[in-house]
Amino acid sequence: MNRAARIGVLCVSVVIFCYAGLGHVLGRTPDDKAYKSLTVYSEVLQKIQQDYVDEPNLHLVTSGALHGLLESLDPQSSYLTAREYTEYKQKQAANANGDAGLTLSKRFGYIIVVSVLPDSPAEKAGIHSGDIFESVAGFTSRDMSVGQAMNFLHGQPGSGVKVGVIRRGKADPDEVDLVREKLATPKIITAKVDPDILVLRLPSLDPGRADEIRLKLQDAEKQGIHKVVLDVRDCGRGPVSEAIAVAKLFVPSGTLVTLRGQTVTTQVFAADPGKVVWKAPVSVLIDATTSGSAEVLASAIVTNHRGDVVGERTFGLASEQKLISLDDGAALFLTVANYYNGDGKSILEEGVVPSEVVRASAEDDTDSGEDDGGSADAQKEPVAPRPLSPEDPIFRKALELLKAPQKKAA
Repeated sequence: MNRAARIGVLCVSVVIFCYAGLGHVLGRTPDDKAYKSLTVYSEVLQKIQQDYVDEPNLHLVTSGALHGLLESLDPQSSYLTAREYTEYKQKQAANANGDAGLTLSKRFGYIIVVSVLPDSPAEKAGIHSGDIFESVAGFTSRDMSVGQAMNFLHGQPGSGVKVGVIRRGKADPDEVDLVREKLATPKIITAKVDPDILVLRLPSLDPGRADEIRLKLQDAEKQGIHKVVLDVRDCGRGPVSEAIAVAKLFVPSGTLVTLRGQTVTTQVFAADPGKVVWKAPVSVLIDATTSGSAEVLASAIVTNHRGDVVGERTFGLASEQKLISLDDGAALFLTVANYYNGDGKSILEEGVVPSEVVRASAEDDTDSGEDDGGSADAQKEPVAPRPLSPEDPIFRKALELLKAPQKKAA
């Protein structure tokens, strides 16, 4: 950076500092915290420029500060630079709908896989829930937002992208090639595990899913089936509106979920007795691979005491993001509203706590410490659910509860 540029940056910093100070003195706003934050940022920027061991790249410093600012809010809020946002818009304009089939978040500072869509490029490449992406498209995910990672993973069908995957129990990443595909809506997996019990595994909650489930429930009733298991483990896709529509098939009364944000009109979604098609017992299977709209469905069942929700606390991703363009060509994916359960608790912050806590695998039982079913700090990494079998402890517990003599329809 030449001398003129350095002087320019310093002058801008001074202007920000003076503007913040003057605004604070004149009392132009009741919120002094914003001005104090600006003065701190200005001071830090000046110290970096004056005293850092080497001449800093202030563009990278500013970009890094903005990434950190958004990430400090929640894992799904993201900052896209002007170049990244331009690339994002180009993909949208070109209808580049190739996808890897992943639900992502951040943990330990890196991008983490929450769930994997069946038959997706990610599943075909051996990606599992709980895998950590050390890099995406050649860039370390340590400094990458979820929005950036998703932007890299989307593209033209048939094109490829490399990810560095750190698998459970390994220290070094494996390089994996993902070939993007235009994904089809995954089918509901149906299994009759007992003459009286139907299992519906929901890999996603895409639009139209509620109508599918309604038909399957009506058919099950005709067959004399009186108990249903909804498996929403590894389910992380679909709009919340579809989860609400599915919940209305089961819950006759009460609040299903509430959407609330600083600038978003509060919406309370209530049950509708006229839309209920299943009044018999129901159990829902969840764990840390359950996220987003599936959490809203599970929450509606458990908070209204409509049935047993069995497993482990969900990941916690039920929120709404808004794309906001900035004057310099950059953009924000900003969380503008959270979904709250019937008890008023944020699903984003606390996930969904099962009514019956069951650890997902035998090795988890060896962990020390108290029950982690309701503790956000103790939440484990997502683990891909096993196929339905007697060896699946969560599924086994749900069957025991459904078969218990005291079990009655709601």
